[in-house]
Amino acid sequence: MNDNSLTNQQTDRRGFLRATAMAVATSLAANGFAEEKTPTSSTPPGGFDLPVIPDVTWDKAPCRFCGTGCHVMVGVKDGRIVAVTGDRQAEVNKGLLCVKGYHTGLILYGNDRLKTPLLRKNGKLEPVSWDEAINVIAKRIHGAPERFAIYGSGQWTIPEGYAANKFIKGGLSNNHIDPNARLCMASAVTGYISTYGVDEPYNCYDDLDHCDVLILWGNNFAEMHPVLFSRVVDRRLRGEKVVLVDLTTRRTRTSQQADHVMIMQPQSDMAIANGIARELLVRDAWSKDFVNKHCNFRGPGQPATLMGEAISFEQYRAELDEYTPEMVSKLSGLSLKQLGVLFDLFANPKLKITSLWCMGMNQHTQGTAINNLVHGVHLLSGHWGKKGDGPQSLTGQPSACGTVREVGTLAHALPGDLRVDDARHREIAEKLWHVPAGRINPKPGYHTVLMWEKFCTSSTEPGGIDTIWVQVTNPGQSLPNTHKLFDAKAQHPEKFLIVSDVYPTATTELADLVLPSAMWVEKNGVYGNSERRTQQWNRMVDPPGEARDDAWQTIAVAHRLMELGHPGMNDGEGRFLFHQADASGSELPIWDWATYRTTNMDERLYEEYRPFTAFKHKQVAPYQELVKAHGLRWPVVQSADGTWKETRYRFIEGEDSFVEPRKGFQFYHSVTKDDKALIWFRPYVAPPEMPDAEYPYWLDTGRVLEHWHTGTMTMRVPQLRRAMPGAYVEISREDAVRLDVKTGDNVKLATRRGELVITAWVDGRASCSPGHLFVPFFDERKLINRLTLDAHCPFSKEPDYKKCAARLTKVT
Repeated sequence: MNDNSLTNQQTDRRGFLRATAMAVATSLAANGFAEEKTPTSSTPPGGFDLPVIPDVTWDKAPCRFCGTGCHVMVGVKDGRIVAVTGDRQAEVNKGLLCVKGYHTGLILYGNDRLKTPLLRKNGKLEPVSWDEAINVIAKRIHGAPERFAIYGSGQWTIPEGYAANKFIKGGLSNNHIDPNARLCMASAVTGYISTYGVDEPYNCYDDLDHCDVLILWGNNFAEMHPVLFSRVVDRRLRGEKVVLVDLTTRRTRTSQQADHVMIMQPQSDMAIANGIARELLVRDAWSKDFVNKHCNFRGPGQPATLMGEAISFEQYRAELDEYTPEMVSKLSGLSLKQLGVLFDLFANPKLKITSLWCMGMNQHTQGTAINNLVHGVHLLSGHWGKKGDGPQSLTGQPSACGTVREVGTLAHALPGDLRVDDARHREIAEKLWHVPAGRINPKPGYHTVLMWEKFCTSSTEPGGIDTIWVQVTNPGQSLPNTHKLFDAKAQHPEKFLIVSDVYPTATTELADLVLPSAMWVEKNGVYGNSERRTQQWNRMVDPPGEARDDAWQTIAVAHRLMELGHPGMNDGEGRFLFHQADASGSELPIWDWATYRTTNMDERLYEEYRPFTAFKHKQVAPYQELVKAHGLRWPVVQSADGTWKETRYRFIEGEDSFVEPRKGFQFYHSVTKDDKALIWFRPYVAPPEMPDAEYPYWLDTGRVLEHWHTGTMTMRVPQLRRAMPGAYVEISREDAVRLDVKTGDNVKLATRRGELVITAWVDGRASCSPGHLFVPFFDERKLINRLTLDAHCPFSKEPDYKKCAARLTKVT
């Protein structure tokens, strides 16, 4: 692409972002920049066309928000961020950002940043020293290490997550660690593993530049991943034909751009996918050659399990027989004509079809199953393995892939897609961690919902959790059914909650100890985005007050435990579990903040982690290669000339170095050990809770463009808060007329778990169908998750935030 075409593309895409995302490329420093300067050898990556502002230095970083992984250039003056702009040289976003990204720098500067440790004494949080805080945590863990848990995040950096994982699994012999990503992408994990034998997408964002058809399975792409969506809008503005199909339960800004808006009933995506598969067989339009060479068929088994049981093609066909167009239409609410559009698209081998999904499919009591089915439709139809032709999940957090899925901060996992319940995998991890054989506990720990159930019940119960350390997340607002899974902690004074965060939150309200953390470019970091791209950045500014890195906090507690005599804090040679040496071989006291601060522990922890990634062909790039790059998509393989090559597409000959010659496609970690992927049959299962006479509405929850997750950061950015100041309930015009409700009226929203008074918005930005309601969860003053359901997928253990029964009444 030449410079002129790049400029044209950015102009078109910026136009879209201005119109739909209010994203104006402004700096935080001034209302205008001086002329652009010519890059020099000292220009940092992405340093082309940077504004000239006196005494401002620029460096690269990934955006702090969603899993897209946009690259930003951060301008710093006098120790403070004064400007943020998109990185034009970054392949992910080509210089564009969404409204949140353009305001990323402001998230550091809220007036109520946490700056000192706080310990609850006589019911009140009081300032204490770091030394006292570390002592309190270490003694609490040392007293009952088996009743201790860590609750982390897809916002942990890779080194932070790795340190926490090694601490609890390689040190405490306790697997009670789980991330908030259990709530958002665990179903994608189990879907990939049970289809291909290994986690994470085989493809990348390049598909958006090549697809003829884009099908969104319950994904409000325009608002949740607006920079990626702008790629498709840009192509259409240039005259390219890209058919956009919006499979959704409510009309959104994505719907405004769609060629086909298909309003389906909640959970009917399973029936739709099975209906497509059946029609491919009926029409004899399935890809026989691809399927026969590269796929096996699978059924759920009796009882149903994650890996199911082998079935024949004839059995597969028989299982699909009942999913006739008429039956699917009845379950889904789609017309036969709408279903026919989907059938025709998948039956056409000349088209390139990309399917995308995020929370709509993942936050689902049958999340694993629907992931399996969408992968299966692509495999069966042959719409797989070509540019623009395949299924891909997206993530909502900046390192849900890198820190959770790759580092293995899930209760059952070890780094590199290894598992605690596999003896060979434990042996590998123990050798790499230099810990004695048998140190790693073979029993998986508690998943998120179970962890918080155990914490919010009496300590007299067997297998209880007495102490939880929360880092980089806000479960007091984001857990489902928070009355049960979080608020109940207040009834158990013997429980102890530690929270590492940057601002006061709904979680710190019940915390017994609050630790102030450094955030984003106040520390070094490495993230991994949704397309397997590992991204590095450097510390650019200092954290405020006594705020410190999360990884240091973990290491300092580990060292204090060693001083208290906990045997797990020594490795197999008697050294500190996190032993580091300087160039002379002398131990570096990295538990000392001053030493940690002057040592690039990110590079050391990352390079210690990197060998794990080779076992499942997920080789991440060396740290110093990431320093020079705009992120690299793994597996990253060294060429004969010493250069490092990233991989755009896995399992495909000519793209993936690990595919054997003349194989064409090779699923080299297949479940069936024969290099074949699995095409699943999973039956439609009704939701666990449906509207009835008492609770006649469907309630859906999610995000909005301006705010991210629980709003801890974005609600402290004045521009974003003004743009979307508070939560609301979306109501259809028909329901509003019947209830005599107008926009701005207060209404009472109730479920079987709680109730909430909230403002109504009638056919606002989005439009719900009659009988459907939507509430965003960013507003800590309107805790909608006190009303949501904690029912979850039996395999991924991911809760369903997208559908439960509700009642709505006008407040007079």
